[in-house]
Amino acid sequence: MKYLIAGLGNIGPEYELTRHNIGFLVLERLAEQFKVDFSLERHAYKTELKHKGRTLHLIKPTTYMNLSGKAIAYWMQELAIPKENLLVVVDDLALPFGTLRMRPKGSAAGHNGLKNIEQLCGGQEYPRLRFGIGNDFGKGQQVDFVLSRFSDAEFKELPFVMDRANEMVLSFCTGGIANTMTQFNQ
Repeated sequence: MKYLIAGLGNIGPEYELTRHNIGFLVLERLAEQFKVDFSLERHAYKTELKHKGRTLHLIKPTTYMNLSGKAIAYWMQELAIPKENLLVVVDDLALPFGTLRMRPKGSAAGHNGLKNIEQLCGGQEYPRLRFGIGNDFGKGQQVDFVLSRFSDAEFKELPFVMDRANEMVLSFCTGGIANTMTQFNQ
């Protein structure tokens, strides 16, 4: 069985440790745990790892957040991965910092990366792991907030939350989405 795990973010050093790049950060931590390295391939930095008889293809799209669907659609087709074996790791303003929620489908809720995935991958019916980044910003400050770095307090907590997110990714691939949601959703 093979899976495509797509972490959403933006390429470039100016985005590296920003809230909007949590998808990249989660997958980088998972790759580090399994001692695999990303290489630049078509539309994404890509690596793969083996876990309990499954092959996980991890991608960090190089298309920038708003065109994430281009990379995901390409790799789903290239690897012949069915939509139910796709998992998108994405930042979520609607959840408090550190809250993790896995869902089998859902709306884009104003997230441009998810909107593009819907357009290019045929709708909202794909699993996603929503990583809460909080919403501590004033009116009209949403873009600045998501593109800002984590606070010192959040940064200290980040490794633990990312490890839990990766437990959820591995559980999704080995135990299925229903079991993962039951075990991990807060």
